[in-house]
Amino acid sequence: MTRLDRRLLLKGSAALAGAFTLGGGLAATRSLAQSAPLQLKATPAKAQIGPDGGMSDVFTYTADGIAEDAPAIIRMKRGKPFAARLINGLSEPTTVHWHGLRIPNAMDGVPELTQPYVYPGDGFDYTFTPPDAGTFWYHPHCNTLSQMGHGLAGMIIVEDPAETVFDAELPLLLRDWRLGKDGAFLPDFKPRDAAKGGTYGTVRTANWKREPVYPLPAGGLVRLRIATVDVTRLYTLGIEGAEAVIVALDSNPLPAPLPLDRLDLGPGQRVDLVVRMPDSEGTTVALKNLRGSSPFTVASFPATGASLKRSLSDVPTLAQNPIAEPDLSTATRIPLLLSATAEHAAAPSICGSLGYTFWAINRIPWPGDTPDPVAPTAEMKLGKSYILEITNRTPHAHPIHLHGMSFHVLSASKHERLPPPTDTILLQPDEQAELALVADNPGDWVFHCHIIEHQKTGMTGYFRVT
Repeated sequence: MTRLDRRLLLKGSAALAGAFTLGGGLAATRSLAQSAPLQLKATPAKAQIGPDGGMSDVFTYTADGIAEDAPAIIRMKRGKPFAARLINGLSEPTTVHWHGLRIPNAMDGVPELTQPYVYPGDGFDYTFTPPDAGTFWYHPHCNTLSQMGHGLAGMIIVEDPAETVFDAELPLLLRDWRLGKDGAFLPDFKPRDAAKGGTYGTVRTANWKREPVYPLPAGGLVRLRIATVDVTRLYTLGIEGAEAVIVALDSNPLPAPLPLDRLDLGPGQRVDLVVRMPDSEGTTVALKNLRGSSPFTVASFPATGASLKRSLSDVPTLAQNPIAEPDLSTATRIPLLLSATAEHAAAPSICGSLGYTFWAINRIPWPGDTPDPVAPTAEMKLGKSYILEITNRTPHAHPIHLHGMSFHVLSASKHERLPPPTDTILLQPDEQAELALVADNPGDWVFHCHIIEHQKTGMTGYFRVT
């Protein structure tokens, strides 16, 4: 087993750094020193995921021709141009949405609203400069439930050249798969579940592996970059066998490291934890999902090597991203009501429709994957401040995600602690919140529930910033 050193998995100078060496298998990481656009191909693949050894027909992203049965990690550098060419190797249209990145609207990856469909065999060029450092991810915004449900997702790590280098870094993408015993995929959803909390998968994984084991340096400080890329599952994360602190949530640093007890995360959200590993070699730490009546281990980390004898007091506050501060004294208020609906069937769409409408925003259900004939939920003036008064009048939680901009959570009736600036809020049943933002990015920006069945059955809208 390769011995970890202080810069393992943080080196970006070598082109396409080697595959992850800690036993779970990750696709190759793209170099920061980008001399040509990244060739990012969406393609079918085979992977052994289910417990009985059957092979599953998955979708994956491959980078520069390197295929792996695991999610691909793309590294970028804050303030440095990035370019990628999506090549569609699937048999259906697709796009790439760069989740959480505040980039130009034309690069956002929403078909019909910001870009054309990318048809089979075609390509699309994405070019942008990430303004923020942190943990992000990428996924399609076309036939979303099926394509994401079959594995089409990866992580983005945007590095700040001045940020702290920890003793090791581990990316973890958490998700379920709806697989039968033979490894074949089950139907994407059940309508009765889509009308409630969503349809859960049958196989739970981290980095496409069931309960993977990653040896980490004894006594070291390890940065876990965690993205919840499931289409449905909510997590309540905790660490057993070690102490940990939260340093960033949804890519934005906390004002100071916060000791981890339990943390609720919905689909689409990310968290950066720093774990202080035990001193004794062989002692195992477990990342657990503590939600519900049947907690389970997500991944485990045995300590390896001589103790580095680090301390959580060594963990610094990370540098803040340049998120604009809204002027609350002049902010315009926009009411947003999340509710159930049964007004009409979903409109047909080349990007896929589930055939139902169960959910709505301001009593208007999104008719499919395209905005026509739905007008913007609200129009915003560039540079002006707004307060979104959002109310969840349903008995289910909804992780509401905003594209292209970040907001400040002014209040949330069922949150014990308010997060830093964010692009997603996990609204609990019957919760009310006030979200303040500066409309500083022109274009049409989607906001939606990131439980994909809710998104695809009506709980979607968009803001137009001009």
